[in-house]
Amino acid sequence: MRIYIIRHADPNYDNDTITAAGHKEALALAERLEAEGIDRIYCSPLGRARHTMQYTAERLNRKAEIQDWLQELSGMTVDHAKWGQLAVWDIPGEALYQQQIPKAYDGLNFDEKINSLIKSSDQFLQNLGYVRKDGRYQCVGTHTDRIAVFCHNGFGLTWLAHLLNLPLLSVWTSFWLPPSSVTTILFEQRSPKWAVPRCLSLGDTAHLHKAGLPIQPSGIQANFE
Repeated sequence: MRIYIIRHADPNYDNDTITAAGHKEALALAERLEAEGIDRIYCSPLGRARHTMQYTAERLNRKAEIQDWLQELSGMTVDHAKWGQLAVWDIPGEALYQQQIPKAYDGLNFDEKINSLIKSSDQFLQNLGYVRKDGRYQCVGTHTDRIAVFCHNGFGLTWLAHLLNLPLLSVWTSFWLPPSSVTTILFEQRSPKWAVPRCLSLGDTAHLHKAGLPIQPSGIQANFE
C-alpha cells in the first residue's frame, strides 16, 4: 500500500479556502494523481483541503471520504518573547535546541491532541488491514491500494512522526510540507506478516515544476527566496 499525504494548495486562511494560485496548483496536482493510479481519497473537513481535493475527485471520478481526524491541529500554539505566538510546528530551531521552549508544553494540553491523532491513525490503518504493534504493522491480508489523503502542514508533519517513529519535535522543526505537495509513504512488506512505513518522497512538488508554477511559501517563516 502507498499513502500519499497531500497538503492543501496555497491557502486563504481567512476564508478557509485556497487562493487563485492554489486552484492552479490543485489542477496540476489532480493530473499528477491520475497518473499515480489513486484508488481511494480521504480528506480533512476543512475548506482549504476540500477545495484542493475536489479537482482530483472530479478528474478521477471518485468520491472522497471526509474524516474529521484529518483536520489541522487547532489551538497548538506557544508564546515566545521574541517571536510572539507560534504554532508548535513553527517554533524556531534556535529556540528549541536552546531549550527555550518546554518540551512537555505544560498545561497546554498538547499531549491529548497528539494522542488523539495517534489513536485515530492506528484505527484508520487497522481498517485498511494494518495493525500497529511496537512501531511496525501486522498485515491482515494483501494490500496494493494507493490512497490519497488531503490534509495540512502541521497535521501532516505530526502524522509522519508517528508513522515513521521519528522524534516529533525534530520533525516539526526540521521539515516543511509545501502547499499542494505530495509525501509518499510505502508500507514496505519484506515478510508475509509485517509492514513498516518507508518515506519514498517528502514534500514533492514535481507537478508544480511540470506546470510551470512557483512553490508558494505558506508556512515558511523567513528568507524563502
